[in-house]
Amino acid sequence: MKYRTLGTLKVSALGLGCMGMSGVYGPGVARPDMVRLIRDAHDRGVTHFDTAEAYGPFANEELLGEALEPIRDKVVIATKFGFDIDLATGARSGGTNSRPDHIKAVVEAQLKRLRTDHIDLLYQHRVDPAVPIEDVAGAVRDLIAEGKVGHFGLSEAGIQTIRRAYAVQPVTAVQSEYSLFWRGPELELLPLLEELGIGFVPFSPLGAGFLTGKIDESTTFEKDDFRNFVPRFSADARKANMALVEVVKRIASRTCTTPAQIALGWLLAQKPWIAPIPGTTKLHRLDENLGAVDLEMTQAELAEIEKEAANIEVQGERLPEAVLKMTGL
Repeated sequence: MKYRTLGTLKVSALGLGCMGMSGVYGPGVARPDMVRLIRDAHDRGVTHFDTAEAYGPFANEELLGEALEPIRDKVVIATKFGFDIDLATGARSGGTNSRPDHIKAVVEAQLKRLRTDHIDLLYQHRVDPAVPIEDVAGAVRDLIAEGKVGHFGLSEAGIQTIRRAYAVQPVTAVQSEYSLFWRGPELELLPLLEELGIGFVPFSPLGAGFLTGKIDESTTFEKDDFRNFVPRFSADARKANMALVEVVKRIASRTCTTPAQIALGWLLAQKPWIAPIPGTTKLHRLDENLGAVDLEMTQAELAEIEKEAANIEVQGERLPEAVLKMTGL
């Protein structure tokens, strides 16, 4: 395994996004199987594991806590706060909640679910318009001083929000969607992160599975799969967006790799401080993804992708409208 640095935090070049283990892409998978997969990932060199209180809610953190307890000192656990979730029942209001007192109560509950005395990387999951980001950063700064949190992160935050937060408590990592399927961060976000020395953790680095080449306009998703509600995954959009997949497939076929490996290899080649977190529930997909870590893409291959992608306009919004309103990108 190769390693990268997010701010001052060392992580495996590829992490493991654990959200899908508790649903989202259809029914969740049996917990013992996912405990085994998480430990298999660590056996293969993965040290960076990403979760959130909202995944479940709570179930994903509990899963990660069980899986990583025997190897806690060898891994980086990243989790998130920020939604208005009842700490006793898990009931959601549908809104955000980053009041400092709530953040601190959430962290206490997270420490118990994760079976640990500290969280390595704590993100605000979504910006709360009702709470100044300076207050949020101050609350996390207090938790860092208490030893309960190691590093501060922001997810789907806008440029000015990141600057304001950083002025109160240095930000170690920003997490947002980024892939060949969604390149929005390139315009303003990546230059800011480079300026401030902040690491970048792309989620959905395979375009929610689309860049693997296993999905086309005829694919039927499980009824509770969130992609059923994403404009980019409508049948018409998928048909149009296959042009991008064909570019990845063409290079993969020439290099005896897979489309997923090319998509991840392209992402890793963008900046040395980018550490994607592809998710999976299958061991063979985990192994496939990890194969991208040692993939050295040539400048000619990267240039080919840039040239071809420049002529393709991805169809459909990346998230439903209601969710987009909660992001800063």
